[in-house]
Amino acid sequence: MEKRTPSPTSSDPEASVEEKSNAKIYRPDIDTSGVDERKLIRKLDLALIPWLSFLYLLSFLDRTSIGNAKLYNLERDLHMTDNQYLLALTIFFFSYAIFEVPSNVFLKRLRPSIWLSFLMFFWGVMMTLQGVVHNFSQLMGMRWLLGMFEAGLFPGVNFYLSCWYKRSEFGIRAAIFFSAATVSGAFGGLLAAAISNMDGVGGKPAWAWIFIIEGLITVLAGAASFWIIQDFPDNATFLTEEERTFVVRRLQEDDQFSAAGETLRWKYIIASLLDWKTWIGMVVYMGADMPLYAFSLFLPTIINQVMTASGWLYDSNLVTGFTATPANLLTVPVYVFACIVTCAVGYFADRWGKRGYFNIVFFCIGAAGYVILIASRNPALSYFATYMATCGIYPIIPNTISWVSNNIEGTYKRSVTLAMVISFGNINGAVSSNVYRAKDKPWYRLGHGLVLLYIGLGLVSSTVMLIYLKRENSQRAQGARDEYIEDQPDTHHPENEKNGRFATVADAKTEKGDKYSGYKYTI
Repeated sequence: MEKRTPSPTSSDPEASVEEKSNAKIYRPDIDTSGVDERKLIRKLDLALIPWLSFLYLLSFLDRTSIGNAKLYNLERDLHMTDNQYLLALTIFFFSYAIFEVPSNVFLKRLRPSIWLSFLMFFWGVMMTLQGVVHNFSQLMGMRWLLGMFEAGLFPGVNFYLSCWYKRSEFGIRAAIFFSAATVSGAFGGLLAAAISNMDGVGGKPAWAWIFIIEGLITVLAGAASFWIIQDFPDNATFLTEEERTFVVRRLQEDDQFSAAGETLRWKYIIASLLDWKTWIGMVVYMGADMPLYAFSLFLPTIINQVMTASGWLYDSNLVTGFTATPANLLTVPVYVFACIVTCAVGYFADRWGKRGYFNIVFFCIGAAGYVILIASRNPALSYFATYMATCGIYPIIPNTISWVSNNIEGTYKRSVTLAMVISFGNINGAVSSNVYRAKDKPWYRLGHGLVLLYIGLGLVSSTVMLIYLKRENSQRAQGARDEYIEDQPDTHHPENEKNGRFATVADAKTEKGDKYSGYKYTI
């Protein structure tokens, strides 16, 4: 027989008094009967989502604007080769991936208003300094630091939002937040086209002003964030005591017992590392994240080359900049479409609870788009295929994050798992920055083929994860995972002790998290 799992109310030396009390209803002395749930959710949405989405818009704009800047003679002015440009893209992803997991732990330990504001202010500074570099080495240094400071925002905000909303509410919020990336793609093209008119002002070229203007906007937003970003539900100042209690209790009712608070312990981090969902989730996310960066960094260049090669754009000489602005503008409707699809998938996946099925369907659509891009030599068809390609990229990102988050209980475990999933996807961004080589233009078969490979990996791993989650739910429904609960006589079967023995159901939920037999996985 397996060794019994200790109850937090028993002799577990690590269990704190705070955690023992969290096994029961949060703040039983507070009366929440006067709280209107629908009004409270609207209040949360207005306080959290708009500003966080704006921050991610700036984040994604800052990391990908180098693709727009390239069209305004960045390589020529810094005397860079195409390989050096690709290295400047690549180095960002290494620091970005390395610092995501520790950043999420810091976010939980510190106040979000302090940590996220700190990160944003300093990545804005790094972005601005990119506009004053004079050579390749200086650009490399700024890109490394930009990745280091940006690392904490995306995984941090997704974890942060999961601490506010029920599992069936999280997907649409994650989709709206992430849709800022699609808006940034559209806005980035328009902004780059507008800023390019500053070419020569102050003796600086257009590409430098793209970095400087966008960086200064981020610095200001980072400073303002200290007063705008709210902290976690149990101490949020924009809520009344009754509202804070109501938020935590409704999360506990959604089997998020850790919403009442956890003390950092190594076993939570180890549990994340040993959970199979973490590792399959990493491959699923990788299948969309590498294509995301490849698409974002090179879409203006791809459109420029395809249209020029086909005679749609007049001048193929990028030094003149005549083709740069039309290429940037042609990216706008693609990103608008991606935004609409992303939000639609987030809404319906929440409503129907079938996140894995959405992944499979949209990975297939995205794969079809890249097959067309590889085979087509017709500019109109290739441009249409970019719309299909977005379906296998943009909606999958927040849907996968929501899917993983929905199936991980324990705030520290979830923070580490989400950071690992996202960081593994982002390290593959280093691959994306090297697959669209200048010598492959205008059709970029190698780049499209490798992106298609990643989408295939995402499709296969999504299918595997779906099958395993359905199997585990079936096992739990049949009673194979039931625990021995001391105050529940109907569970007093010797075979249940192998799954742990606990004083109460609340103790079992608190100790086991998503491994508790009554926890149903989202498929």
